[in-house]
Amino acid sequence: MTLTFDNSYARDLPGAYLRLAPDAAPAPRLLAWNAPLAANLGLTLDESDAASWFSGATLPPGADPIAQAYAGHQFGGFSPQLGDGRAHLLGEILAPDGRRFDLQLKGSGRTPFSRGGDGKAAIGPMLREYLISEAMAALGVPTTRSLAVVATGEEIWRETKLPGAVLTRIASSHLRVGTFQFFAARGDKAQLKALADYTIARHDPALATADQPYLAFLDAVIGRQAKLIAQWMGLGFIHGVMNTDNMAISGETIDYGPCAFMEGYAPGTVFSSIDHQGRYAYANQPLILGWNLARLAETLVPLIDPDPDRAVDLANDLLNGIASRYRTEWTTVMRHKLGLPGEDAGDAALADDLLAAMEGADWTLTFRRLADPAKLRPLVEDFRAMEAWLPRWQARAGDGVAHRLAQANPAVIPRNHKVEEALAAATAGDMAPFHALLSAIQQPFVENETFMLPAPSGFGSYVTYCGT
Repeated sequence: MTLTFDNSYARDLPGAYLRLAPDAAPAPRLLAWNAPLAANLGLTLDESDAASWFSGATLPPGADPIAQAYAGHQFGGFSPQLGDGRAHLLGEILAPDGRRFDLQLKGSGRTPFSRGGDGKAAIGPMLREYLISEAMAALGVPTTRSLAVVATGEEIWRETKLPGAVLTRIASSHLRVGTFQFFAARGDKAQLKALADYTIARHDPALATADQPYLAFLDAVIGRQAKLIAQWMGLGFIHGVMNTDNMAISGETIDYGPCAFMEGYAPGTVFSSIDHQGRYAYANQPLILGWNLARLAETLVPLIDPDPDRAVDLANDLLNGIASRYRTEWTTVMRHKLGLPGEDAGDAALADDLLAAMEGADWTLTFRRLADPAKLRPLVEDFRAMEAWLPRWQARAGDGVAHRLAQANPAVIPRNHKVEEALAAATAGDMAPFHALLSAIQQPFVENETFMLPAPSGFGSYVTYCGT
């Protein structure tokens, strides 16, 4: 079936991209195909067509490939021009239900934004994004999706020679905080307004007629992101590279690079090899939420009000409320994870006290096993604080809590050692471990002992890499 393209970004925002085609993969071979997602998009393809379209070897009819421009704060330092250095947005497709999605290739070759990189990607990082994004989708977290991974038939150099691959990513859009920063840094108010109007029309059309549409837009983005980061925190997910160019306006999780799920609870957990200062550690993610949104607010000041001082005051009123909005979202997430019925003023404190009692314990299994002290005890090194906390929780939770815990807390997450086993096997040509892990994480609430136990003691300190 031919995709229905309607490429509004390329049509409506000249100056926000460069038009160029992806590299043609010499020998494309389909490694992973997301058939349920394809069906939702109204896409039926045979394997050879999918491998060709989603590797850059040929272009789907109606595609108009571009590399998007954006700026961004990377680990706190501002770069006025970043952009898609190894990605090509083929265009926007309309699903049968009328929803609009970006169709993007990642690892598809150099662009003028590549900044010295080769524009390619290895099989491991592309399959990692497929696994983690599909896990997030199964867990109900807003996320970009992976449609396909295609081996290119090329070898690329990183520390060693590796087989190349291209990922096809589906997103509500690839509009980022950094997209706004790109035009704000250039002082181009006309283009900034065009971008803001386009983004509102695409993601928040009801706000177009608001009294203060750009302030209302900022408020909407704050709300989406506060909820998203609270969901990350509830799962022990660490994005690893929360730069402003990696924060999507849509509220979807985007750009899965050095991401991972925490096992033993430690607020300072960092996996990324390049996060030397712990800027994006687990416990810092809510703080970076506010920092990144302040950068978005700065770009919108010229649009919010003609009086700059009033515009800043209005934006600051929203920014000052981020901490409390996040805390409300986090309390909702934790209330659900603890199986608590209704709402009580002491629920946030109850959750805080659990975290103090469970430090070092496996994040995922602790919540799963709260109702069974015999299984919980081996997870916690010093059980005294937990033993004092459990009666308080049981009195608040009431009857039926074991069932609610099982519904709220996953049994299976992408455990780091299992992810690495699957990626190593796939790089060596064996896709069976990848597909076994994918099947398990797509049913996260089904107990599967093969995939739900923590890493063995010999696994050591886990380090992730950006994959660039």
